[in-house]
Amino acid sequence: MVGDNRPVEILLVEDNPGDERLTREALKEGKVYSNLHWVKDGVEAMEFLRRQGKYKDASRPDIILLDLNLPKKDGREVLQDIKNDDQLKRIPVVVLTTSKAEEDVLRTYNLHANCYVTKPVDLEKFIVVVKSIDRFWLTVVTLPPNGH
Repeated sequence: MVGDNRPVEILLVEDNPGDERLTREALKEGKVYSNLHWVKDGVEAMEFLRRQGKYKDASRPDIILLDLNLPKKDGREVLQDIKNDDQLKRIPVVVLTTSKAEEDVLRTYNLHANCYVTKPVDLEKFIVVVKSIDRFWLTVVTLPPNGH
């Protein structure tokens, strides 16, 4: 469980600046004290998670919001890398994507995604979805201890 004395660390892996802005706004409206870290592609995501290069001082995220359709390294590859890494595999990964394709849903669960959420195109609904992720994952669920 995340202690009351520190914010929940969230890593958003998303190439669309508009979706990043909306996610940030929705989280601000939520009641959970959180830090949102944003990376724009799969390569950056893995550098952040492995604390490489400019991310050597990065916080370990408590939860990852992962888009599937990313440049350089797509979200499916990122998910596979996370879940195959003993240091990272316990971090919950919420796939947040526009894809409703059944094969994407099945593939991401087969790769051990913790949750699959389809991004609504409508802005108001998008904010509702992010707030519900916030409410469920950051207030209802007991997350694994950070660093384990």
